[in-house]
Amino acid sequence: MRGSGRPLTGKRRHFAVLVVGTATSFRWLGHLSDRLGRRRIIVPALLTGILAAIVLAAWPALPGLLIGRVLTGVAVGLMASTATAYLADLYAEARPAEARSAFPGLVATAANLGGLALGPLVAGAFAQWLPGPLHTSYLVFGALMAIFLGFVLASPETVDTELAERDRPVRFAVRPGQHAVFGAAAGVGFFAFALMGLFSSLGAIIVRGQLGISSYFVAGLAPFVAFAASAVGQLALGKLALPKILAIGTALFPIGLALTAVSLYHASFWLVFLGAGLAGAGAGLLFKSSVTQAAKAAEPASRAGVLAAFFVISYFGMGLPSIAFSLFIRHFDLKPTMIGFAIVLSVGTLVAVLVPRRRSLQLASA
Repeated sequence: MRGSGRPLTGKRRHFAVLVVGTATSFRWLGHLSDRLGRRRIIVPALLTGILAAIVLAAWPALPGLLIGRVLTGVAVGLMASTATAYLADLYAEARPAEARSAFPGLVATAANLGGLALGPLVAGAFAQWLPGPLHTSYLVFGALMAIFLGFVLASPETVDTELAERDRPVRFAVRPGQHAVFGAAAGVGFFAFALMGLFSSLGAIIVRGQLGISSYFVAGLAPFVAFAASAVGQLALGKLALPKILAIGTALFPIGLALTAVSLYHASFWLVFLGAGLAGAGAGLLFKSSVTQAAKAAEPASRAGVLAAFFVISYFGMGLPSIAFSLFIRHFDLKPTMIGFAIVLSVGTLVAVLVPRRRSLQLASA
């Protein structure tokens, strides 16, 4: 089965614009909350997201879609690393004795991936049962962000902006000896998000092309199952020690991908979603461990900047492999392409997990 060129081209363009906007925002703006304060960044991020929703709902032509995607990317780039750092700050203020707890990171990653899970499911439900789904979904999204804006305005600021302005934190400052830890965490985040991006683009192709199901809602179930399993896996196993989380995630990740590849040869509804669930759970555990490692590797005053760099790499993982996959299936059959990508993602993840551990063992024995 080969994808038709025109729909994939438009989809690639929109997704690429979103990823570029997000990565650019992470790179140049994601660190600002370390100096200007968390709320001063989150509030503009939410306002930008609301503006993006209005543009996308009111201007469905190509220029409006591209502008809306860029604005959405900027909002995400401003929000994700800042909100993750803000959660850690709020938790540390509320429970000083547990300032280094992994719980804020667990909540942040579950929220990130839980939101990504609900997106395709809700969009599929709107497309299936509501009139004007393209307008309705954006308007609902904008309204939710307006509600969250009220919550943020009622929350306290956690950054001493006068102190930060006087002693401006370095944009990217990792604790001594932790650069390899950050590099490994970013690599794991890249491959974990690559799997999520792959299911976002592949899920509908499998459900509609291989299983012959035309329902928009059912087509949204595959990416929903992957993202939801990711969030559930983190919530269920998030309190385990980090090495155990990495081990379980590293095992589930290739098993889920292998089952997904098998489902292309033996089309089965349950096999598709079992593969998506196992792969998503593995990716979620890997992502949870990687964002925790990245946050711990950062200097406290540069946490948002370090997390911004981490999310830049992770979001490129979500974008670049899925775009490459769409290009490949225009010229090659879907089945061998999926097998090839499954091998690349599995081996890449294994290398990102094991190489830093091997180096640390070598240093310990030296």
